[in-house]
Amino acid sequence: MKSGECAVGDIVERMDIHQSGVSRHLRILAEAGVVQMRADGQKRLYSLRKEAFDQLEAWVAGYRRHWEARLDRFGAALERKRAAAKTASREKS
Repeated sequence: MKSGECAVGDIVERMDIHQSGVSRHLRILAEAGVVQMRADGQKRLYSLRKEAFDQLEAWVAGYRRHWEARLDRFGAALERKRAAAKTASREKS
């Protein structure tokens, strides 16, 4: 689906999952707003909804900023500890 619309049958072939399982997952994803369905005759074509992934990216970005700042502080503390250990090691020699 990354490259465009996919029929359920195409997904079944690629994923080696029974059609009922694929349909169930697609229904859940559609209810969550992650995919959208378009009827084309007897086929049901599914595609990803960009808006859902934009919302996910915005949500993750908040956590990313939080954790990057914490990890930066942790890295700086480790570096200070290493430097202090080196200094102490040199003074003992």
